[in-house]
Amino acid sequence: MVFDWLQFSVVLFLVASAVAIGMGLLIPRFFLAPKTRGGAYDDPYECGMKPLGGAWARVGVTFYLYTLLFLAFDVDVLYLFPAAVAYRDSTGWLPFVEVFIFVAVLALAGLYFYRKGVFEWPRKIKF
Repeated sequence: MVFDWLQFSVVLFLVASAVAIGMGLLIPRFFLAPKTRGGAYDDPYECGMKPLGGAWARVGVTFYLYTLLFLAFDVDVLYLFPAAVAYRDSTGWLPFVEVFIFVAVLALAGLYFYRKGVFEWPRKIKF
């Protein structure tokens, strides 16, 4: 495929329009946005209530590890729903075996993480 002037002009238009829209949205903000500082503007937002006790305290990295583990297994389990839809009208044992292998690999991964001590919550989080 040869890159001709028409394609170049289309790409140039898309880039120029993206920059123009981005700048067109950012530049008025500097002139129209309120310039208020201090008071409750610098406080963290916690569901509309005043933060209690050290809202800027550090959070242990284990919270993030548990979040990543949850997301990894949650996304893997989400693959079971399209498989159930795709295999709805199929016959035989092949779809069952394929889904069983998938779930078995997930279970083995969970067992591996358990044996490595990933699910153990430390008594005191040190920074």
